[in-house]
Amino acid sequence: MNDPARARWRLIVAGRVQGVGFRPFVARQARRLGLTGAVANTPEGVVIEIEGPQAALSSFRRSLEEDGPPAARVDLITATTIPPLGDADFYVRTNHAAGGGAPALAPDRAPCPACRAEIRDPAARRFRYPFTACADCGPRWSIATDLPWDRAHTTLAAFPLCPACRTEFEDPEDRRFHAEAMACPACGPQLTLRTPDGGARSTGDDALRAAVDTLREGGILALKGTGGFQLLVDATRPEAVARLRRRKQRPEKPLAIMLPGRAETDTLARIDDVERALLESPEAPIVLVEGRPEAPLAEEVAPGLGRRGLMRPSTPLHLLLLDDFGEPVVCTSGNRSGEPLCVEGDEAVARLGDIADAILDHDRPVARALDDSVFQVAAGEPQCLRLGRGCMPTRVPLPAGEPAVAPAPVTLALGGQLKAAPALTLANEVVAGAHVGDLESDAALRRLDGEARALGSLCGVDIERIACDRHPDYASTRLAETWNLPLTRVQHHHAHAVAALAEHGVREPALALVWDGAGLGDDGTLWGGECLSLDRDGSWRRSGHLRPFRLPGGEAAMREPRRALLGLLHARYHGDRAALEASPARALFTAAEWQPLLACLDRGINAPVTSSAGRLFDAVAALSGLRIAAGYEGQAALRVQEAAEAAGPADNAAQYGDTDAITLDTDLAPWQGDWAPLVDALLAERAARPVDAPARMATRLHRALAGFAVAAARANNRETVALTGGCFQNRHLLQQCVDALRAAGFRPLWPQRIPPGDGGLATGQAVIARRATSPVRTTDGD
Repeated sequence: MNDPARARWRLIVAGRVQGVGFRPFVARQARRLGLTGAVANTPEGVVIEIEGPQAALSSFRRSLEEDGPPAARVDLITATTIPPLGDADFYVRTNHAAGGGAPALAPDRAPCPACRAEIRDPAARRFRYPFTACADCGPRWSIATDLPWDRAHTTLAAFPLCPACRTEFEDPEDRRFHAEAMACPACGPQLTLRTPDGGARSTGDDALRAAVDTLREGGILALKGTGGFQLLVDATRPEAVARLRRRKQRPEKPLAIMLPGRAETDTLARIDDVERALLESPEAPIVLVEGRPEAPLAEEVAPGLGRRGLMRPSTPLHLLLLDDFGEPVVCTSGNRSGEPLCVEGDEAVARLGDIADAILDHDRPVARALDDSVFQVAAGEPQCLRLGRGCMPTRVPLPAGEPAVAPAPVTLALGGQLKAAPALTLANEVVAGAHVGDLESDAALRRLDGEARALGSLCGVDIERIACDRHPDYASTRLAETWNLPLTRVQHHHAHAVAALAEHGVREPALALVWDGAGLGDDGTLWGGECLSLDRDGSWRRSGHLRPFRLPGGEAAMREPRRALLGLLHARYHGDRAALEASPARALFTAAEWQPLLACLDRGINAPVTSSAGRLFDAVAALSGLRIAAGYEGQAALRVQEAAEAAGPADNAAQYGDTDAITLDTDLAPWQGDWAPLVDALLAERAARPVDAPARMATRLHRALAGFAVAAARANNRETVALTGGCFQNRHLLQQCVDALRAAGFRPLWPQRIPPGDGGLATGQAVIARRATSPVRTTDGD
């Protein structure tokens, strides 16, 4: 034991190292190098005690950093020298529950190649078994109930391993060595196909085959996936998709499509290498891509849109179903529009029984609801639009230079009213929680509360501070007030800005262009076309914004782009009645609507002031004839985006001169970006009535906003420019702004791992609140 050539190290490995086959990998590496000791999962991370010659120990540590399992990510290794013990072998220990620390759990992963082959092999023990998993794939976050990662701390605790599975579990050379999510037909969960009223029709593989028959007959299938129920229907049958829309009460919003194989991907869409890599990744997200007009899909899948949301099977159950069915299926969340996701069978019968024709249930509980993640490729990079299955937990290291807070307060943030999702700060990172959705019901608010509490539990920490939006009427704000903890209220656009910068590890100073639909500003108006200057000490100011205008009818204007157009023209013409009567807005309203709305604008009653870039998009949608009313959030702006993209490279490269610029009025403080020259150019374009007027108008808007981005950056003289807020989900706008800023010598950054819309708000709120060292401070202030 006192041999100076030998040593014993205690290593704590932090990162994504639980639920990814890391302990089996450690054991194999130790035995290969002739080392002894033990490894265990703990809430701190993976703890290894390793003993042997110094040279072998150094090789072992390098292998941890360079050669880990595919799903693993090592963020930090902390090493301590301890006295040698002279172990006889290397052991995988029972996991330890003591202590606290960051979540090291892995996200759920789609079936690996070996498991895909196994469930398709008639000679294999797991042939057609829909819950097949191994150390490299299967459910993780969705079934975890506690730390550390161990079968007893998952929803598989009620399914003890059979002798055959136990042998695989204990064999260091087997890919299921300590694979906690593994199971087989003899010992694991089973399928049951139910009627809409909950009666059992069939079980096991018979249930799967009967579910496929439901799809072949044009029926709607409710299927229990990794994070809850989904609704499936044949994507090639217009009448079946239309029936799903009627029953789900989702008349126009696009529906995602799950594909049987790679060949169908190329048949349905034009995709590049980055998009293909996203589709085929273990995360298996929905990926927004350019659809082929000739594709054999029902028009009802995405009415009036060229883009499609495609995904590959994310579980063995989906894979077997698609193998048997052989056609693309609509795969959308298992709920009625406006309600949260259904999670368990009884709930599905109660809430989906009048939507689905059959319910494919199983007896493995879901620990927490997870919608599918959504990605696109924007400015050449993957961009997350919704965090969910396959991406949870998402961990963002805090920027270098964050103020030292001893001890750092564990801060929970609850996001906003729409696309709500929580986030949690730990000592050196932010953990972003899963998408919950719009908080339009008590059930949705309860789900946000549950997701937030689970985030703290699975991080092994006690929450010490709460953060929320400053808007007093947001449901998330009211929820935050019930926690009875020190509360930090964060301005909406400041949170967007800090989230974008934190993701890239940037500590201010920087300029943030935060463009979205609306958020409560410090002056009581609705901000949304903001230019925020952020400094290294955490302070910020509103240095500029788009010229404001009123929205007649308040919230109704969010649903009717024609109202945004009327408010914009009312501001452009300074309320001149004759000009408004002669404007294109007049034809969009009845006589009974027209006069009351003008009175609202003239008097400023039920006509809030906004600087929103999102409402500017709405106004252009109405002016160009693309959309005068919206069936879902962002629909009008999406039509404007697609019109600009359809204009083609030549039109998008055209220079329109000074008339389409958004000019800066620097005599005002904050300065304003005046859109009047742009509006005049758009009106002239419309009056000329060329066939391609909508596309040309959409192109003008995007180019004008890109020019405004450069002008704002020059006015602030800051090299780093963050582009964030819901408007930057528009990949065409993002590309135009990135290109223009780079050409002008600036360094643009934009959200990629964290959503740019309100799904990313909580990340910024949490970082800002963590900086508020006073336990009684209740605003982020200036």
